[in-house]
Amino acid sequence: MKWLLGIVINAVFFIALAGLFKDSFYLSGIGAAIGASIILSLLNIVVKPILILLTLPVTILSLGLFLFVINAITLSLTDRLMGDSFEISSFGMSFLASILLSLFNIIIQNTMLKSGEKKS
Repeated sequence: MKWLLGIVINAVFFIALAGLFKDSFYLSGIGAAIGASIILSLLNIVVKPILILLTLPVTILSLGLFLFVINAITLSLTDRLMGDSFEISSFGMSFLASILLSLFNIIIQNTMLKSGEKKS
């Protein structure tokens, strides 16, 4: 259930990014946002751990900041796999989107955790 919620949250974030950065971030519709979110999730499960393992020394030396670059790489791979329905203009935009996506997910997770604690 959390996986599906994460897919929906990322799809909403992609739609917001497409509206905010019209020239640099293109999304053909809601279906493309959901598809990109699913592909990104699968890449985070399969490819991201391999990239983290391969770049572990750099990640440690940068105190974990290199993880933003790894997130940008997975976003760029999502762009390549989605074709024309999901386009990110440059690696810089992927990097900015990965930072914003990380911050957005932290805010959403903290909000959901706090609301979950009140119900218990």
